[in-house]
Amino acid sequence: MARVHAKSKEIRKYLLLSAAFAASCALPARAQQIEEVVVTAQRYAQNEQDVPMSVTTLSNEQVSSIFESGQDIKALADHVPNLYAESSNGRVAPRFYIRGLGNTDFDLAASQPVSIIYDGVVMENAILKSSPLYDIKEVEVDRGPQGTLFGRNTTAGIIKFTSVKPSQDFSASATASYGELGTANVEVAAGGGLTDTISARISGLWQHRDNYIDNAYTGVNHALGGYDERAARLQVLWQPSDRLSVLVNVHGRSLNGTAAVFRANIIGPGNNHLNGNYVWNKVYFDGGFVSPTSQNNPQKYDGIGTNAEITYDFGPVKLTSISGYEETHGFSRGDIDGGNMVTGPGFIPFPSDTQDGLDYLHQYTQEVHLATNAGGPWFWQVGAFYFDTDYEDATYPFFVGPTFVRQTNISYALFGQTSYKVTDALTLTAGVRWTSDTKGMTANGPLVAPIVNPVRLSGDNVSWDFSADYAVDDNIKLYARVATGFRAPSIQGRNLAFGSGYSTARSETITSYEGGAKTELLDRRIRFNFDGFTYYLQHPQFSAIGGASNSVILENARAGLAYGLEADAEFAVTDNLLVTGGASWTHTEIRDPALKTAVCAQCTVLNPLDGAGNAYLNGNPFPQAPDYMLTLTARYDIPLANGGELFAYTDWWLQGYTDFFLYKSAEFHTNGNYEGGLKIGYDFPDKVFELAAYARNITDRANLQGGIDFNNNTGFVGDPRVIGIELSAHVQ
Repeated sequence: MARVHAKSKEIRKYLLLSAAFAASCALPARAQQIEEVVVTAQRYAQNEQDVPMSVTTLSNEQVSSIFESGQDIKALADHVPNLYAESSNGRVAPRFYIRGLGNTDFDLAASQPVSIIYDGVVMENAILKSSPLYDIKEVEVDRGPQGTLFGRNTTAGIIKFTSVKPSQDFSASATASYGELGTANVEVAAGGGLTDTISARISGLWQHRDNYIDNAYTGVNHALGGYDERAARLQVLWQPSDRLSVLVNVHGRSLNGTAAVFRANIIGPGNNHLNGNYVWNKVYFDGGFVSPTSQNNPQKYDGIGTNAEITYDFGPVKLTSISGYEETHGFSRGDIDGGNMVTGPGFIPFPSDTQDGLDYLHQYTQEVHLATNAGGPWFWQVGAFYFDTDYEDATYPFFVGPTFVRQTNISYALFGQTSYKVTDALTLTAGVRWTSDTKGMTANGPLVAPIVNPVRLSGDNVSWDFSADYAVDDNIKLYARVATGFRAPSIQGRNLAFGSGYSTARSETITSYEGGAKTELLDRRIRFNFDGFTYYLQHPQFSAIGGASNSVILENARAGLAYGLEADAEFAVTDNLLVTGGASWTHTEIRDPALKTAVCAQCTVLNPLDGAGNAYLNGNPFPQAPDYMLTLTARYDIPLANGGELFAYTDWWLQGYTDFFLYKSAEFHTNGNYEGGLKIGYDFPDKVFELAAYARNITDRANLQGGIDFNNNTGFVGDPRVIGIELSAHVQ
């Protein structure tokens, strides 16, 4: 299944996608208007076109198509311009990047500059960020610092997921798909009024894939690659009056499957192409399993959480309280070297078999928010936020016993925002937030003296933003925004398990500028939004991962710089054809002449080296920061005389040059990854049932997504092609 594509072929694919989009836009059109998109980027419902920042949403059809083959949350990567995600931890601990800014640290204690907000609650830990998506009403990506109004550590931006809420009206839905590799995806939901004042909604998810990868070293077929993911949510809404609303949400997930599958020496050497050592359904593991016949690269996580949103409308103002609690625990184990020292593949200097996990994690959040009700030229909102988490992560390298690192984190924040409609065309908005953050760490293990007196780091910051939007007319709006953000100091303790010390990083701050236009053209048949941005980081936190020294070390660079362009478009070409497209181009750059890091064991380093073999990083792009991204979707409907409808839906993405590590090498990068999906189906005349055939990764592209560099040229790739069928039903 491995495929090698020359750069010229990637350029032709890009031109083909662009030509297809342009050709579709040139088709003769009949009158059909695109739908209004409502977002909550400023904590209250607004038309996306009225929000003075770069915002992108995904429709229900886009979300359901992305996940119909049992994908996890990382599948959102590349479907939104300047949103990327990857993970070396399988279906858990995703790492998100917006406008090139993220954190490549795989440790479960790592902080991330992209916040995940799920039903109003920030999911801070990497495991919580992998919460399964199902019965989702809205997916919203807000690019740029969001430090005034949301969560914490939001220097890059936020991704918000909002589930379908209970209502008095009965509704139910069920979707089931089955495809290759025994891939099953089942999602159900039902809800309605229980009394005149109480309504409820229950929803659930089951995802399954058979083990499809053989372990040729142990001779066990179908040894790994599968998973079982189960999740459920119960929501109860009490509305005793028009003024009071109480929504309680209880949810849980259970995952049992395979962790990331690392493959030894599949890259290069001397280039980033997959070589003959890569076989899509075969590995040669001598580690990463509990026994030679079962649980190869096992991964298991369980969690439960609850949150309550209470709203009281006083008339002139509305008070909202959001309380959240999350708990999770589990582990992932892997053959990190990706093979064995006898049969390889390729040269593997030493074996590496490691298990990482959370023995426990507890997260408490509380937010109180007071806002004026919409209406009039002046709007304001104020609030307070409290965050408290404690957890123990364990690293077991197997050549010695496990090391246990315990961390706590408490954060407080006060925030406020106001906007004023100066004229019918001009609106000004300003916000400010004060944040205080404190972390503590203790540890014990066989290779480190116990850390009894906690290592402590504290930081506080005042973040602010200011924006102006101007309506040229009803269809063209211009905006400009300047925003600052803050990522709290970090502590990294994973090296303690390998006999090295811990590392720390001071606070990271960002100043971001952006300006753009939001347009609706041709009688609202085209929505075209675009912007340009630049941001400057002071003391950015980077993680020096791997290298021949096999370390995880926090580093503060002197500075970082980025700038780029983004665009989103939606075009109702005809009554039966809807096309969407998106594009981003981003330049990122590390600015620190003295910053350097250890490099890979066997790859071809492209940076200048010092006398000890460390690479200088000044001028390098940020790791895992694609320089361009392109997205395209199209849906075509064919109405039938019986009231039914045939349809075809396709979605594609293309990703540009992306380095895996802080240093640059000939091997550890990608350039031209792409993937496409296709769905062809029939909507029955009753508009209740839908039957479809689908294909994910329809070209069977083996996309290299990351690497491990301390031992050999290990890599890991995306999922293979899955073709299947899907039946869904929706009752209103």
